[in-house]
Amino acid sequence: MSINKKIASKKLSKAVIIVIITAIILTTIIILRNTILKITYPQKYSEYVEKYAKEFEVDKELIYAMIKAESNFKEEAISNKDALGLMQILESTAYEVARELKKEITKEEILDPETNICLGTKYISNLIAKYKNIEVAVAAYNAGIGNVDNWIEKGTIQKDGSNIENIPFKETNNYVRKILRDYEIYKKLYN
Repeated sequence: MSINKKIASKKLSKAVIIVIITAIILTTIIILRNTILKITYPQKYSEYVEKYAKEFEVDKELIYAMIKAESNFKEEAISNKDALGLMQILESTAYEVARELKKEITKEEILDPETNICLGTKYISNLIAKYKNIEVAVAAYNAGIGNVDNWIEKGTIQKDGSNIENIPFKETNNYVRKILRDYEIYKKLYN
């Protein structure tokens, strides 16, 4: 074999090795990325989320995104506005939804994961039915129906959610963006 052929053969071998190593590294990065994302975006309490998402006809990935944003899956979470549990439900809202479901609950039961997910999922289902739009329903979950109805009436936001970025409450504006982002991540990660 000539010297030129040996050099060409060595260069080809090095190129093949580099391609193989690059492919292994890229595959590892993809696997690690998905593993890290699944740790960051877990599906905890899946038995309750899936049960009530199906029962109340709400996309389960939306419920996971809301729980992540509301409490980061901490069942004993209580906000500075006294919202309770995984889905951060106000006590008055919890009682209202429980009455609609013909259930009697105590304040302590609102913190129970199954009860909390049931009530929160039913509430967001009601809001989606009212507004016929997930973005607007999520805004109402955070800011309250009165505020959202007022914003729609004044033209601050459209009922179809097409200008949802105009929400005047910074907290709610950020909340809706976060929920929608996390909702998309959950859909891509688990579907």
